[in-house]
Amino acid sequence: MTVRSLLTSAALCCVLALSTPAVAQVDPLAASGEWSIPERSQARTPPMGWNSWNAFRTEVDEAKVLGSAKAMVDSGLARLGYTYVNIDDGWWLKRRQTDGRLEIRTGLFPSAAVEGGDTSFRPYTDTLHAMGLKAGIYTDIGRNACSQAYDLHSPNLPEGTTAEREVGLQGHVDQDIGVYFREWGFDYIKVDACGINVYGPDTELVREHAYTPVPPLIDQAAINRTDVDAVKALYAEVAEALTRHNPDGDYILAICNWGSADVRSWGKDVGHMWRTSGDITPTWTRMLHNFDSASTRALYAKPGAWNDPDILFIGHGEFDHTHLTEARSHFSLWAMINAPLLISYDLRQAPQTLMDIWGNADIVGLNQDPGGHQGVIAYASDDVQILVKTLSNGRKAVALFNRGLGQTDVTLTAAQMKFAGDAPVRLRNLWEPGATSTFTGETSFTLEPRQTLVFEASGVRQLADGVYLSEIPGDVNVAVDGVIAPEPDPVVHRMRNAWGPTRGSGERPTYTGWGGAQADTTPYDQALRIGGETFETGIGVLTNSRLEVRNAGHTRFEARVGVDDSTRNTRDVVRFSVYGDGALLAETPPMRFGEAPRSLTADIDGVHLVEIVARSETLSSDLPLVVAWGDAALRR
Repeated sequence: MTVRSLLTSAALCCVLALSTPAVAQVDPLAASGEWSIPERSQARTPPMGWNSWNAFRTEVDEAKVLGSAKAMVDSGLARLGYTYVNIDDGWWLKRRQTDGRLEIRTGLFPSAAVEGGDTSFRPYTDTLHAMGLKAGIYTDIGRNACSQAYDLHSPNLPEGTTAEREVGLQGHVDQDIGVYFREWGFDYIKVDACGINVYGPDTELVREHAYTPVPPLIDQAAINRTDVDAVKALYAEVAEALTRHNPDGDYILAICNWGSADVRSWGKDVGHMWRTSGDITPTWTRMLHNFDSASTRALYAKPGAWNDPDILFIGHGEFDHTHLTEARSHFSLWAMINAPLLISYDLRQAPQTLMDIWGNADIVGLNQDPGGHQGVIAYASDDVQILVKTLSNGRKAVALFNRGLGQTDVTLTAAQMKFAGDAPVRLRNLWEPGATSTFTGETSFTLEPRQTLVFEASGVRQLADGVYLSEIPGDVNVAVDGVIAPEPDPVVHRMRNAWGPTRGSGERPTYTGWGGAQADTTPYDQALRIGGETFETGIGVLTNSRLEVRNAGHTRFEARVGVDDSTRNTRDVVRFSVYGDGALLAETPPMRFGEAPRSLTADIDGVHLVEIVARSETLSSDLPLVVAWGDAALRR
C-alpha cells in the first residue's frame, strides 16, 4: 500500500464512520489470557551472521560476499551460529518500467546474469544455501534508498530515469517481496526508511537529482511531527507480504527506522528486530550511544523479537586489531543485551585476534541462550555499569563495564545478581579460559579503561522457590506501557556529531523509550520506592499498563504494589489487578501517592499466562503517574 492509498483509506474510514454504527473499541487493559505478540518460529535467539555495509558500503560485489561467507564456514564461525549473509545497499541497477521488475547490477553480481531470462539472485542464494548459510537482502520502505541520499559519490547507485531509480518498496511491496523470497530464495530482509524521511518536497537533494518528492512521514527531530500510524502501517504491509510468500515462516524482517516513529510500541508486533538508534560508527562514544539506546529496554525484547543497536563495527576504527580491549567490550555488550550479532568486516583478510573475538563460544553462548532474557542493568552510572543476565541453566551472566578513560575499581555483590549474600558465588571468566574465583557477599575488580569483564556466575538464589519478574524479561511482554506522549530517552549518551564537524547544536536521541516499562527501576530511571520503602527489584511502569507474564509451573504470584514516590502525578488513584488466563485473581482497592505498599498475591497454580494491570479509572492530571510492582515474583 502506498502512502497515498493509506491516506485514501483513512479518509474512507472517516466517511464510513459517519454512515455506519460505531464499533465498540477494545479495552487495551482488558485481560485476554493470550500472549499478544506473534509466536514466531524464526529468530528464537538473536540473528547472527554477516552484513556487507560497514565492510564495503555500496562497493559490494559477489566475490567479496562469497569470500567472507567462505571464511565464516572455514573458520568455524558458521558452526557457532553465524549463518545469515546479508547484502546491504548497492546491489541494484534499476527498476524496469515495462513491468516494475528490479534489475540486479550484474557487473557486481555476475551470477545474476541468467542466460535467456531476467537477472536473478537465485544462483547466488543457491550457493549460500549449499554452504549451509542463509541469504539476506536490503531494501527501503519508500521510493528511494539511503545511498541515493547519502552516498552520492558511489559508482553503484541505481541508474536511469526518475522512475527507474525508484528501487524501494513503495508501490511494489507484494511484487518485490515475492521476487526476493519466493523467486530468489532469500531468508532475511532489512527494510530501511530513508525513502519516507529525507526526500521531502523543495529539498536540494530532490531538486538536484530529480527524485520524486515524498512528504516525510518521519521527523527524527520531533516525534510529534512523525506519522507513527502510517509508518507502522507501511512496515505491517511488508510483514503481511512476507507471510504470504513464506507460509512456513522461514524469514526474518529487520526494521531499520533508527528508533524513530515510536517503534518501541510496535516493533515486536511487526518484525523480528528493530533498530533503536541511528547508524553505528567505529568510534567509542558512538558505540556508547547505540548501546544505551537498547540497554534499558530489556522488557521489550524476547524470543522472536529483539532490540537492535545496529551491526557490529569490530575490525574498524576504535575497534580494530590495535584496539582489542574496545573490540571485546563492544562484542560483550552486544551479547549481554541480546543484540543481533552481525559481523561487518572483510573476513577474507581478518586477523586471528579479531576472529578470536567473534569466535568466543562462551560469549556467543550468552547471546544465544534459549531463555531469551536480555541483560538488565544492576548498577547504573555514567562511569561504570553492571549488567546481569539470567541464563536458561539457572546461572547468571554478569558484565562489569568501564565506560571511561581511566582505570577504576568495581565492586560486585551477590545481591546485584539476586544471589544470597551468605553463600558462595562462583565466577568463571569468559574472556580468560580456565580462570575462576569464588566470593561470598561481595568482591572487587580493577578494570582498565574501556574494559569489560564478563563472567558466568553460579550461586544460591535469593528466591529459592521462585524468580523475580525482572530476572526473566524474555517471559514478560509489555502489552501496554501507559505511555501517552512518547519522548526521546535523555539518558542515552550523546556523542559528538558522528558524520562531520560540530555544526549546529548536536545530534539527539530519537528512540522514544523514556517512560517505558523498566526492570528494577522506574520508567524515568529512579529507584523503585513506595511510601518511603525502597525496593531493589521489581517492575516500574506507568499507570494504565498491562504486562503479560509466561508461567512455567509456578503456583503463586506476589508483589508489593503502590504509586511510586517519584511520580509526577500525585493526585490520581490506581487499582492493581492480577489475572490468570483471562480471569481476575486478585485486586487492590484504589491506591494513592504516599500510601504504604500493599501486598498483592494470587494463586496461579495451573495458570499459563499471568497478566498484571495497573489502571486509573479517571485521570484528573496529564502528568505521568508512575507505579511500582515491588518484589514482583513467581513463587512455587
